[in-house]
Amino acid sequence: MSKPVIGVFALQGNVREHLAMLAQVGVEARPVRRPAELAAVDGLVLPGGESTTMDKLARSFELFEPLQKRIADGMPTFGTCAGMIMLANEITGGIEGQETLGGLDVTVRRNAFGRQVDSFEADLEFAAFDTPYHAVFIRAPWVERVGREVEVLSTVSSGPAEGRIVAVRHDRLLATSFHPEMTGDARLHGYFADLVRDL
Repeated sequence: MSKPVIGVFALQGNVREHLAMLAQVGVEARPVRRPAELAAVDGLVLPGGESTTMDKLARSFELFEPLQKRIADGMPTFGTCAGMIMLANEITGGIEGQETLGGLDVTVRRNAFGRQVDSFEADLEFAAFDTPYHAVFIRAPWVERVGREVEVLSTVSSGPAEGRIVAVRHDRLLATSFHPEMTGDARLHGYFADLVRDL
């Protein structure tokens, strides 16, 4: 698949920024708001935003169940920040009745790094990259438990959150606690695009 079509869940979050980063890495990028648009993509990005609002909007636009099915059927999906929460099989710190799309065998703590004022940036080591990746964390979650088949891609290397897991991969599912669309560094979008191309 030389030029896959990758969608961005476009009901909330940093949609334009993700579309721009995907275009940089040589894929066709499209916003996804309806089931027919979801059916036309090879992979999907779930952006940062507010996970409870994303849950409600996905239901309102009749996207929740089609998304669950595509993910369960193996569609490559990249969740960033709130998108990581949406992919997690289990969340802590969620609101009562909050549901996720699931598929990623992890437990994620919502707003683990604190409130908006606790936002921060950090350089992270990734085995897949030769140089550190500069990450932006905004009301970010972290991963508290990973399943046996989940690969930890990156952890926080210093400070009060040292050792916390902030990037994981499980087969065709990729998730980060941070916002890779806000850094100008397209390597993670490229990494995901390669996952889609390998279908």
